[in-house]
Amino acid sequence: MFLIKRIENLKLRSQTANCLTLLNISYGIIATILVFRGFTHLSQFFIILAAFFDRFDGIVARKLNIESEFGKQLDSLSDLVSFGIAPAVLIYYMVFQERLPELGMLIVTLYILTGAIRLARFNVKEFDGAFYGVPTTVAGIIMVLGSFFAGVLPTNFFVLLTLILSILMVSNVRIPKM
Repeated sequence: MFLIKRIENLKLRSQTANCLTLLNISYGIIATILVFRGFTHLSQFFIILAAFFDRFDGIVARKLNIESEFGKQLDSLSDLVSFGIAPAVLIYYMVFQERLPELGMLIVTLYILTGAIRLARFNVKEFDGAFYGVPTTVAGIIMVLGSFFAGVLPTNFFVLLTLILSILMVSNVRIPKM
């Protein structure tokens, strides 16, 4: 009986970080759907909440010594949804949809694609204690923070912000991990 409980606890423990990652991706999906429903402020909240869980899944995995290749891949997929797709859809809806629909569509598509490239590059490179290019999570949070000023700042600001973040995500700028 003790052994069975111990094995069950180990199985549950080994999935703790992945459960946090699944919360991250869930909040990214919810944030995207909320944009479609017009609830942009709630969407902003859920993207920020996703960042909270993204921050802690890796910490938990290292602390419990349960890092895995599966977890790494799942984390990247979650980051693409929560900090690539969700913020891009949010900015498109809040800024580009009415003012620059076609160009805005191209710009947010570029943002999502460069986020995907950055995450794929991260997954295949050996980690040396630094990130190369702005992390997708950071870019996504900057997009969300910018979205709080969508009614105040000019459209050109968001064009430049989105393009600059797209370039920075795939740049070779070395950013030490904090």
